[in-house]
Amino acid sequence: MLYLISYDIAVDKRRTRIAKILEGFGQRVQYSVFECDLTAKQYSKLRGKLHKVLRPADGDNLRTYRLCGVCAPHTEIIGNGPALETSVTIYIF
Repeated sequence: MLYLISYDIAVDKRRTRIAKILEGFGQRVQYSVFECDLTAKQYSKLRGKLHKVLRPADGDNLRTYRLCGVCAPHTEIIGNGPALETSVTIYIF
C-alpha cells in the first residue's frame, strides 16, 4: 500500500526526528511530505515509532493518506521532484 504522509511540527528537534524516521520508510517528495510504499506490518512499525515522538498537545500534526493500487497510478507530478516509487502493480486493460 502506498502512503502519503505529511506533517506540521513547530519544534525543530521533533520535526528532525520525525523526518529521520520517515526517511527510513520512504522518500521525501516535499519538505514535510513523504511517500512510503509499505506492507501492513511495516506501517504498524512506522506508526509506533511516530507515536513515540509526536506531541499532539503541543500542536504537532501528522496526516496519513492511503493510496490503493487503483489510485496510485493516477498520481500527477507537475514540476521538479522525485518520481513515484512504488511496488504497486499497475494493470492496463
